[in-house]
Amino acid sequence: MNLTKEKLCKITRWGLSLFIPFIFLQSLVFKFTDAPETQHIFGTLDQWAADVLGFEGVFLAPGIFNQYVVGSTELVASVLLLAGLFTRFKWLNPVGALIALGVISGAIFFHLFTPLGIDVQGDGGALFGTAVAIWIASLILVYKGRAELCSLICKKA
Repeated sequence: MNLTKEKLCKITRWGLSLFIPFIFLQSLVFKFTDAPETQHIFGTLDQWAADVLGFEGVFLAPGIFNQYVVGSTELVASVLLLAGLFTRFKWLNPVGALIALGVISGAIFFHLFTPLGIDVQGDGGALFGTAVAIWIASLILVYKGRAELCSLICKKA
């Protein structure tokens, strides 16, 4: 099988663009159903925000960073990533990747710098490792789609 650089780039783009929504969409079940794991994560973050920053309720509904807001943002990123693959609007893909990069950067920050930690409820760091994998995949897609992103930002009048 002779893979050209162009074919390899397309396969990589498709694989990463399917991987991120696959993970994000699976997590929505937990976020939107008040699963105990989600309650633990956002409860831990809310307690930290209250104790350290004095911002109680930020991570609990109706706070601005609650599980429904984060889940909805992941859903939007997933839809845009997939729409960029399956429609003629290819620029949607890097926009979705940029949103995914933003939301997952927040997740990684909170794993590293709050009591949430890398090992969440004895998962051996699986949740954190998945977040890092999504971060890398998103970064690659943003880099690959930088021309589309720049054309959106720098349109000539």
